Amino acid sequence: MRSTLVRQFGDPGQVIELVDAPRPAAGAGEVEVEISLAAINPSDLVPVTGAYSARTVLPFVPGFEGVGIVRRVGPDVQGIKAGDRVVPIGASGLWQQFLLRPAEWCFRVPDGIEDAQAAMSYVNPLTALRLVEALREHFGSLEGMDVGVTSAGSAIGGMLMKLLALEGAVPTAMLRSERRRGRLGEAHRILVAESGDLLMDSQFDAVLDAVGGALAGELIGRSIRPGGTFIQYGALSGAPVPQTAISGRPDIRFAFLWLRTWVHSAGRETLEAAFLRSFAGLQSGLFASPIAATYPLSRLADALAHQADPDRDGKILLDPRC
Repeated sequence: MRSTLVRQFGDPGQVIELVDAPRPAAGAGEVEVEISLAAINPSDLVPVTGAYSARTVLPFVPGFEGVGIVRRVGPDVQGIKAGDRVVPIGASGLWQQFLLRPAEWCFRVPDGIEDAQAAMSYVNPLTALRLVEALREHFGSLEGMDVGVTSAGSAIGGMLMKLLALEGAVPTAMLRSERRRGRLGEAHRILVAESGDLLMDSQFDAVLDAVGGALAGELIGRSIRPGGTFIQYGALSGAPVPQTAISGRPDIRFAFLWLRTWVHSAGRETLEAAFLRSFAGLQSGLFASPIAATYPLSRLADALAHQADPDRDGKILLDPRC
């Protein structure tokens, strides 16, 4: 079968190999899923670089998110049958044609959701939902709360802006450039780094941050009101949040939200409820994401180059079947 493989850490464009791998049989409790489409996310590429080398075992197949059809069912599987369309989660491995996964980590996709959107129903929607839940746990009601969202021009940033508005919060989009303003329209307050807006004396009750680094340190130091919270869920800058900034604000709560940690502690019932909300959001358009391009797995190098393009407008999807 077609597959990818990482044997050493490094630049994803250099170390992710295309290989012909064996197609093993499904064991007890497992199903075999033929992957129809898989997404490329920053969270797929960061482990390839070695940033999480202490908890990443080589070799491995990348890819945390996608959708496929159950082709074979192992012994002792209940609730899932051959022909079901599912989102398999719980570990990497989706950048290959066939995937073995415990049935308990597969979630059926309702009819009426096209594969391209189903392939993006996991990482961003569940992260966005969990971030808003974390704010509710901290504040109770979000009505009238000022919430800043960094990298708001991204797919998940757009989801967060919509979810926060539905909760009655007052979201502010923080963007890297004016070019990304068009993604959000004029319905929200928008601050743009290249125009100097992010250096304004804006004050927030909370910030949801996907960037880290110096920007996060500055926001923590001067832009969050006492009693507020700063939640980091990504590190697009490649740099950690300065510890001096965190220790200098004992009057606010600093927290990390890593989707993988939550998923492995949430339990099946909680995850099923989260996916029901994700699928409903896809059907309503709330969680719909633009797609920049879809590449066959055989053109992985082109897909990765497009993923790295700063002018990319939308998600990159892979089709492992070709």
